[in-house]
Amino acid sequence: MNFNFANERPADADTIIFAVPKNGLDDLQLDLAQGDTVKAGAKAARFDGKLGEVFEIFVTESDKILRVVLTGLGKGKAKDAESAGGSAVAKILASGAKHAAFDPSSLDQEIRARFLFGAKLRSWRHDKYRTKTPEKQKVTLENITVLDAELANSKAWTDLSAVADGVALTRELVAEPANAIYPESFVERCEELKELGVEFTVLGWDEMEKLGMGALLGVSQGSERPPRLLAMRWDGTNGEQKTPLALVGKGVTFDTGGISLKPGAGMEEMKWDMGGAGAVAGTMKALAGRKAKAHVVGVCGLVENMPDGKAQRPGDVVTSMNGQTIEVINTDAEGRLVLCDAMHWTQETFKPDVLIDLATLTGAMIIALGNEHAGCFSNDDDLAEDLLEAGKDSGDPLWRLPVGAAYDKLINSPIADMKNVGPRGAGSITAAQFLKRFVQDGVKWAHLDIAGMVWADKPSPVWDKGATGYGVRLLNQYVVDNLES
Repeated sequence: MNFNFANERPADADTIIFAVPKNGLDDLQLDLAQGDTVKAGAKAARFDGKLGEVFEIFVTESDKILRVVLTGLGKGKAKDAESAGGSAVAKILASGAKHAAFDPSSLDQEIRARFLFGAKLRSWRHDKYRTKTPEKQKVTLENITVLDAELANSKAWTDLSAVADGVALTRELVAEPANAIYPESFVERCEELKELGVEFTVLGWDEMEKLGMGALLGVSQGSERPPRLLAMRWDGTNGEQKTPLALVGKGVTFDTGGISLKPGAGMEEMKWDMGGAGAVAGTMKALAGRKAKAHVVGVCGLVENMPDGKAQRPGDVVTSMNGQTIEVINTDAEGRLVLCDAMHWTQETFKPDVLIDLATLTGAMIIALGNEHAGCFSNDDDLAEDLLEAGKDSGDPLWRLPVGAAYDKLINSPIADMKNVGPRGAGSITAAQFLKRFVQDGVKWAHLDIAGMVWADKPSPVWDKGATGYGVRLLNQYVVDNLES
């Protein structure tokens, strides 16, 4: 979809959108010959500008039919504006409308940009494999023109547009099937970031074997697809920030469970088990796209977990890069094996003060928090609080859960330094406790278990069913608040 900016409504616009604050219908100025009719119709439909409300009516103008959409702005806060923009686009995306004009005359610039941000987020669809889409489900909306030419080059909009582009990359990576996105092609898909100034480092099997990444390679050894470790570095500070923020993402591009095979029903969903790596890639695109004044490195541990004859077995012992040994009790608890080596390599290579990992790590996280929050585990209270605040502000919510020495005994192994799973209870916590053993002294660390958030069975104002792009807005907001402020 194209987003355009002008001071006058284009002649070919067949739809016009107005944002209405709660109880603000009477004060709304409608640049329409039949504006009073529109207001009367909205009142008759009991539309009063509540957040999420959308009213649609058709009027005539110069012998043409014009679709008028009123969308509720609620209290008019930034997040409300995003929801309002998304709700308006959801209403008309496949409605037959082709060119919508948005009249933002009653809104300040920040709210205008947020409204358009929500519209851009909600306009994303993954239709590339559909050849027989029902006519009424086909996207018809091609253009949105904002009646504010100055907004086009405003920092308020250009920054948010770059974030939306990052979210779109994450959604694409998560939505694609495993025969399209696997470790090698994941790297290839991200190479567009080089054009934005992102530096790449890519390790293959041989390099990782020399480094002693036995935990990550143990997961990969049953797959025909070779693993990759992808590091993307963005420094928008011209070297002023010596130490980068480190982001590490789990990138299991398909997870069968390995020898500990998952049930067949629903296994197709495991194409999104690389959602953490997808979020890291999308965040790096967002930061580079808006030229963030921050130094950030994003690392993705990319493997496929398959039950081949060469696959690791339950009971195998592997040695991680930092020398700790791990008894693999369950090959379906593979994400932590990938992350522990990726985290250690990241700390050894970039010496970060702060490390945040993201992973669709445990089904237990969904049992605990459903699809409303991702879990946050941390060894530093200030870091955890900063992330929770960024989650609230960005719309990617987090909820903190504990880690601590009391949980260590649950993952102690009788034959190795640790085992990769604990008992059934506290499954998400013991997974976090496992990762904590690979955090170096002095490093502030947070683990975000995003298992319930990367994929949605129901649409929201800013995403359709499917890939949500969770994590990009959260991490971008954290960078804004803590590295750029």
